[in-house]
Amino acid sequence: MPVSMSSESGDPPQDPPQDPPRDPSRDPPCTCTALRRAARAATASYDAALAPVGLRVTQFAILRILARLGPLPVTRLAEEAALDRSTMGRNLDPLERRGLVRLEPDPRDGRARVATLTGDGQAAIAAALPHWRAAEARLGGRLAPGALAALVAALAPAPHA
Repeated sequence: MPVSMSSESGDPPQDPPQDPPRDPSRDPPCTCTALRRAARAATASYDAALAPVGLRVTQFAILRILARLGPLPVTRLAEEAALDRSTMGRNLDPLERRGLVRLEPDPRDGRARVATLTGDGQAAIAAALPHWRAAEARLGGRLAPGALAALVAALAPAPHA
């Protein structure tokens, strides 16, 4: 049966009403963009605080993960640090050159590598901790009490069902 292109009254169909043109300057800010800017500012602040010990905050986080969890395959380390594999590699290379981590073939999978924290890496964590704590205090001092915990909780990934 052919489909009629007119309404029951015989009038041609009408397009749905369109919203009036909007002024983009009145749109609310993009939450993702605002969070990205905040993350970049926080990273820059931590990087500046850790500069005296020659670490970036991402590298410091990697060292702390290895201190907490022990030797890890690089893929697992990347997951723990919320980094993609290539970014993890770019961060591990200078840490290995400085002798802060050791990278060795994974005995269970010769194609993979395992990262291990060295004694020098442990010393780097100890040297960096006061600088990191100062950055934490500065950032925390700019936030209302409980604001950081609320933000972290709101943005935490949902548990897998």
